[in-house]
Amino acid sequence: MGNLPKKSIYELLALHVDTMKELRNRGVLRSGNIPTGDFAEHLFCEAFDWCQERNSKKAYDAINPEGIRFQIKARRLHSRNRSRQLSSIRSIKGFDFLAAVLFDEYYRVTRAAIIPSRVVSELATDDRHVNGKRFLLVDAVWNKSEVEDVTETLREAAYNLGYDPASDLEQV
Repeated sequence: MGNLPKKSIYELLALHVDTMKELRNRGVLRSGNIPTGDFAEHLFCEAFDWCQERNSKKAYDAINPEGIRFQIKARRLHSRNRSRQLSSIRSIKGFDFLAAVLFDEYYRVTRAAIIPSRVVSELATDDRHVNGKRFLLVDAVWNKSEVEDVTETLREAAYNLGYDPASDLEQV
């Protein structure tokens, strides 16, 4: 990974901070949180020409020109955590579709889908700890006839934004 092993912990953390700031400046990220959710929202909105809602909007993250509401969720899979559990869903009635993506550890699109809220309601389980629903984005979700596989569309959007998954990440 280039010179990273030679950098101090402070230098690595500062690089992280500067990277997050630059991604916010470019409009890819909206918050100071880990970039997974913000990047997913940005990709879906770019790919489908959706209008991203304010951060504080309850129950959905984007709306399309026809007024259809989308909750957007993502999970970054890596060697230390392969769980496909998305963050809690508080109100399934508040959106029409769940737009969900699985990233690999370098934020490359592994799989993505647009799932009707009815299917989300059918597959989600209660999570009393957070007063919401737990949804696992397992491969079987794509077997549902109502689910649209949008993996290639999101990969193309990422590429158009300058994220080339074919690039040599070892040179970073």
